[in-house]
Amino acid sequence: MLNTSTVKINTIRNLFFLTTIVFFSFALGQEKAEHNKEAKFVNRLEKESSPYLLQHKNNPVDWYPWSEEAFKKAKELDIPIFLSIGYSTCHWCHVMEKESFEDEEVAKLLNDNFISIKVDKEERPEIDHIYMTVCQAMTGRGGWPLTIIMSPDKQPFFAGTYFPKRGRFGRPGMMELIPSISEAWKNKRDELIESADKIEKFLIESNKKTIGNNLNESILDDTYSVFVERYDNENGGFSTQPKFPSPQNIIFLLRYHKMTGNKTALEMAEKTLIKMRMGGIYDQLGFGFHRYSTDQEWLVPHFEKMLYDQAMLSIAYTEAYHLTKKNVYKKIAIEILTYIKRDLKDNRGGFYSAEDADSEGEEGTFYIWSLEELSFLKKSEKDLSVEYFNLKYEGNYLDESTRKKNGKNIFHIKSLNNISDNRYEKIRTKLFEQRKKRIHPLKDDKILTDWNGLAIAAFAKAGDVFDNEEFILIAENSADFISRNLKNGDGTLLKRYRNGKSGINGHLDDYAFYIWGLLELYESTFKVDYLEEAIDLSDIVIKNFSNENNAGFYLSSKDSEKMIVRSITGYDGAIPSGNSIIAMNLVRLSKITGEIKWIDIAENLFKTFSNEIQRSPSSFSSMLSAYLFEMDSPKEIVIVGELNTETKGLIKKIKKNYNPSKVLIFKNVNDTKRKLSKIASWTNTQYMIDEKPTFYVCKDFACKIPTNEIDQALKFVNE
Repeated sequence: MLNTSTVKINTIRNLFFLTTIVFFSFALGQEKAEHNKEAKFVNRLEKESSPYLLQHKNNPVDWYPWSEEAFKKAKELDIPIFLSIGYSTCHWCHVMEKESFEDEEVAKLLNDNFISIKVDKEERPEIDHIYMTVCQAMTGRGGWPLTIIMSPDKQPFFAGTYFPKRGRFGRPGMMELIPSISEAWKNKRDELIESADKIEKFLIESNKKTIGNNLNESILDDTYSVFVERYDNENGGFSTQPKFPSPQNIIFLLRYHKMTGNKTALEMAEKTLIKMRMGGIYDQLGFGFHRYSTDQEWLVPHFEKMLYDQAMLSIAYTEAYHLTKKNVYKKIAIEILTYIKRDLKDNRGGFYSAEDADSEGEEGTFYIWSLEELSFLKKSEKDLSVEYFNLKYEGNYLDESTRKKNGKNIFHIKSLNNISDNRYEKIRTKLFEQRKKRIHPLKDDKILTDWNGLAIAAFAKAGDVFDNEEFILIAENSADFISRNLKNGDGTLLKRYRNGKSGINGHLDDYAFYIWGLLELYESTFKVDYLEEAIDLSDIVIKNFSNENNAGFYLSSKDSEKMIVRSITGYDGAIPSGNSIIAMNLVRLSKITGEIKWIDIAENLFKTFSNEIQRSPSSFSSMLSAYLFEMDSPKEIVIVGELNTETKGLIKKIKKNYNPSKVLIFKNVNDTKRKLSKIASWTNTQYMIDEKPTFYVCKDFACKIPTNEIDQALKFVNE
């Protein structure tokens, strides 16, 4: 997924191999056996807001947060930086902490030889992106915890992920790694710095963006073909294992089907949605999706639950219902949103970030069951539970240490037909209430602007499609929370709120996802204030995040801390890229406002990433959904009238049909402030006819004859 050639990547990997040889040629040859006396340790992280950093505040490692103080100290002592990046609900981050960072032997080596820095990847995505790119280029893989060794000038020369205390299977542990790197820094520094310089040049080169060629509509067919090739016919999804939900791929396929009528695209999307809901990746008792499945069948997940997964998946299920009118998708979308509302919603309006995979020191303990633990049920209820949830005496979950079944079960179901059965619902509720008595996983209660933006979009869209006023109100409350707590006086966004404190300059994703939420809120409420805010924030993006060549947007603002490189990326990861969602936002804004500048910038985005898209189209499904919007004969639909019961009923009929390539604008004749006229001046000539709600259906701002008849309006929309 890197914007570079295979030759460049191989060069970086060769550098990594040579650097590793340098480290271990200076290995100490013996293990140190010093033990610090047991004591309570408190390091600098105790003053941080991030739950992830606070998890490490009592480590014997002398951690610093990412700060000028840390880099200044490293320069003064002339020692390298040990950078560890992770997040609070990361299982292997917990394992490495327990094995290495809580160990006093390891801590002494780190404290004597490095300045150690902890970073929460969810708070500082630009730092994570830079050094994850390094790790993937040097080692061919990545993940968290991410381990980077770098100079005091932030130049990396070693990368890896999880390291235990001692080496295993020919791979070094911390006790071997730290002395080797320390000796190499002292005796072979020139070689390390030379490697670091080459890595930095690689990063700079890989982030150079220029406007390329136009995309061709055939890229949509090419993307579909890639999904066909990768599709798992038996289990759904588009990989083997591990298997990620990747809802942006499903959304692309639903929209591609709507544009082309291709039945296979819809079948792949539907089967994937159904199989995921049936599997252990879904919390069958409490709702919501776990992070990903470790197997091909969606059975055994990594158990953390992330807000962004819930938001994006609920959008996928909502769109599936909107397209097919199959109530099962509506039910699943509502279940996911119910989980967010119940377990991740702050009473002030924002949404928390995640729930941990671990509880009681083990992954999945909160979610798995033995048959003995069902003894509180009546026999008939227990029998139905075994039948509904595929439970076995020997279990289906492997113990992490022995890799053998331990009598514990991950709940999963054989059919979605059961979830509408009253008996099923009674037993599920009873089991859920019993599970509430267990020790719950840690909740990461920081509120992030970008992920809240996704949740706002999800609730607003579901509220609109399902005619659910509560969902729309929840979305509005979250937007109000962001406006009150995560904005500076100049209108720029902040990243994170926790315990009454807001901080960290907003990144591209914060703007992109929050603007998306505002646009969904506008179409679900027709409150022009949301549209005004979306436009103001889009102007800030152009002012503060633009590339010098007008080719894409940087992850970080021009006012952010200077890093070794400012990253630009367009491919989707666990969530869509900020550039992809900005592209969709700009296409929609161009249709709403009639301003050409928005579509010009969106087209530049398509051209900036066109070469990368051609190489790996399925990695850019979100950006291609934005491109599809522009290619699928998009309509501008303006309704002029009073927002009364009659008009609302007519608007619902317009909204009933799935048509993702449209914008819907309501011109309120009672708007004395004429807010919409100032934003979308092209609507100034559109009036009510015969004092009745009037529909203007337009394409490229050329409108059909206005009509008061809903059937005629729908005919124009569907042409």
